[in-house]
Amino acid sequence: MSASPARACGVDFGTSNSTVGWLRPGVRPLLALEDGRPTLPSAVFFNADEDSTHFGREAMAQYLDGYEGRLVRSLKSLLGSSLIDAHTEVAGRALPFRALLTTFIGELKLRAEAAAGRSFDCAVFGRPVFFVDDDAEADRRAEDTLAEIARAVGFRELSFQYEPLGAAYHYEQTLAREEVVLIADIGGGTTDFSLVRLGPERARSEDRQADLLASGGVHIGGTDFDRVLNLACAMPHFGLGSRGRTGAPLPSSLYFQLATWHTIPLAYSRAAWNDCQQLYRLGGERSLLDRLSRLIERRAGHWLALQVEQAKIALSDTERTQLALTEYFPELDASIGRPDFTQASAELVGRVVTTLATLLQQAGLHHQQVDTLFFTGGGSGVPQLREAIAALLPAARACEGDRFGSIGAGLAVAAARRYG
Repeated sequence: MSASPARACGVDFGTSNSTVGWLRPGVRPLLALEDGRPTLPSAVFFNADEDSTHFGREAMAQYLDGYEGRLVRSLKSLLGSSLIDAHTEVAGRALPFRALLTTFIGELKLRAEAAAGRSFDCAVFGRPVFFVDDDAEADRRAEDTLAEIARAVGFRELSFQYEPLGAAYHYEQTLAREEVVLIADIGGGTTDFSLVRLGPERARSEDRQADLLASGGVHIGGTDFDRVLNLACAMPHFGLGSRGRTGAPLPSSLYFQLATWHTIPLAYSRAAWNDCQQLYRLGGERSLLDRLSRLIERRAGHWLALQVEQAKIALSDTERTQLALTEYFPELDASIGRPDFTQASAELVGRVVTTLATLLQQAGLHHQQVDTLFFTGGGSGVPQLREAIAALLPAARACEGDRFGSIGAGLAVAAARRYG
């Protein structure tokens, strides 16, 4: 490593959390972005009571404290979707989602510069292997959109690196010998894999293309596990799966909006309220629909999603947990068991396993030739997913990275190599 600080930083703009890394001699690379912590949750809260804008943990706290306003989370999921050119209502005015992303990434840059005591106009941004599955044009547009936003906030020179490769470069700094490593980066929005040869000698090379044996990914991440758990175990308490007077199931689109982090604000629109009233007209069970109405009237979709997320995290370590809904709905006493979560997420896990199996075939490696399975990303704590991935590589040693920091730290290494 150079004896002087790097010229460029590495930016991990994540679905759930974001970090910025900057390589300096003798100092850990991740910069403090909020209250001395290296992670900034990818959330923005527009406080209507005080006409102010808040980010990260502060944004979540203001929302949970009951201030009037609008919370938006999982901003990265907008990239590559049609919503990037749509808008949400904030304090009675339309705010384009593209402007929202610009606001957050601009704040990320300002906080990194404040922590570093210098400006950054040069960066390596992380990106998933695929922003959009099976659509190369939409994937290219997603990267282009992120590049446009990054330049708009002052990154004049920038490039991209696959996020799992960023984690690989971070892990490589700990190695004393060469290994074939599968990086399993399970983030908030995507699961990405890179199969790569790493080692102290290889780390000295400028061109690492030959070391990358294969990369692949699928647009499934921690927020998707939140969604399926929400739909399976929370939304039935609000009418999902119940039937109208004709015996047909009630329409489910409103429930899917409320269970999906980046579409929750759409559930507060006039069109969504009309959808809610339609459920009553179809003869849905009134007590359940009254709860749904209260949820929407209080704009508590994010609150509910947070309770589901906390239950998901708890199920990584325990077989059963409470779904904490009594704050808004005192009559509800609900619990979730790990088998419920496993059943709800079976289709997601299957798609991830299929993606990894295909990647191993493409690389032409037998599973016995993979030395290490390196987990990173906040979603890597989901036990049924970890077990399914590990089952494909029974001979590989499983190890943990910094779930929220390995990518940003590795992108700092890539930035120093590219830009000096």
